[in-house]
Amino acid sequence: MKLMFASDVHGSAYFAEKMKDLYEKEQAQKLILLGDLLYHGPRNALPKEYDPPKVAAILNDMKNELLCVRGNCDAEVDQMVLEFPIMADYTTIFTENRMLFITHGHIYNNENLPMLKENDVLIHGHTHLLAIKSMTTYTYVNPGSISIPKGGNENSYMILENNVFTIKNLDMNPIISDTV
Repeated sequence: MKLMFASDVHGSAYFAEKMKDLYEKEQAQKLILLGDLLYHGPRNALPKEYDPPKVAAILNDMKNELLCVRGNCDAEVDQMVLEFPIMADYTTIFTENRMLFITHGHIYNNENLPMLKENDVLIHGHTHLLAIKSMTTYTYVNPGSISIPKGGNENSYMILENNVFTIKNLDMNPIISDTV
């Protein structure tokens, strides 16, 4: 199964369209959104083509393709305009030998770990900093931000296929890749 992960759209219609196009080109089976979908938040500048209603329409058109978790900028009012659930703080996917713990990162993160077994994977956005890091007993993965990257990073998203995480830029070129 091929999964695509993206985080921190923050209301950018421009990057929501790019993300949709990349999802179609990648031919993934599911797009997993790691929160902060519609609102830019008080600490971020307005992203390119800030238009939350248009982002909602783009995502609603993709509702059967999405699996989402709630970000710190997502609220119940956002859920009212979206036709798919976004209010879960986390979700899990079990592979043959590990659990993928998927969250936004404002509640569960490297400083406040969820219940992980050895070799599990913690996947979150929130920081807008891409990463694939082997920790002492688990792996930490962050696809970065599709719309507002930080720390000198490029706009990015991530693919998981055959136990390989690959973070890519918007030209579909790999930035980081690692087998987990």
